[in-house]
Amino acid sequence: MTVTAGVVAVQGDVSEHAAAIERAAASHGQDAEVREIRESGIVPECDLLLLPGGESTTISRLLQREGIAPEIRDHVEADKPVLATCAGLIVLSTDANDDRVETLDLVDATVERNAFGRQKDSFEAPLSVAGLDEPFHAVFIRAPLIESVGDAEVLAAWDGRPVAVRDGPVVGTSFHPELTDDARMHDLAFFADD
Repeated sequence: MTVTAGVVAVQGDVSEHAAAIERAAASHGQDAEVREIRESGIVPECDLLLLPGGESTTISRLLQREGIAPEIRDHVEADKPVLATCAGLIVLSTDANDDRVETLDLVDATVERNAFGRQKDSFEAPLSVAGLDEPFHAVFIRAPLIESVGDAEVLAAWDGRPVAVRDGPVVGTSFHPELTDDARMHDLAFFADD
């Protein structure tokens, strides 16, 4: 079986996420056809979506301008899975604490951009993640802080603060799971029900 995976490719670690999706699919005996999304019309063809990091104000502006934002909303409304990492989480949140970011209101959480610090404050940490048997080695780069959650389920926390959440078919992380060889976060987001 082949799944069609869309990676929003306006910014971020597109090839790294594509490789992680392919590894996660292979662990379930599936193939993944990864499509890069830069314009409208591709999202409706996808079984799963990934919204990488980058710069949240730019990503939100491009999603709106290219007509991708309503397609992402329809994807989630159809209960299809999404993984949103770092800036992707900010864009999908209900509140980004920044009027320049037009959020999609798909993750019931309030997020603060760059709350873990600047690039020089980047760090790595082992995280206990709900649904994973062993700790996940997380890479935090200019990571957002999840200040509060509404109906979203907290999957992982660091220093008492949420860093991974699930809201329906959407998994959002403050960290960059694509920067390791461990595809378990992609597996958790996309194939957990298999």
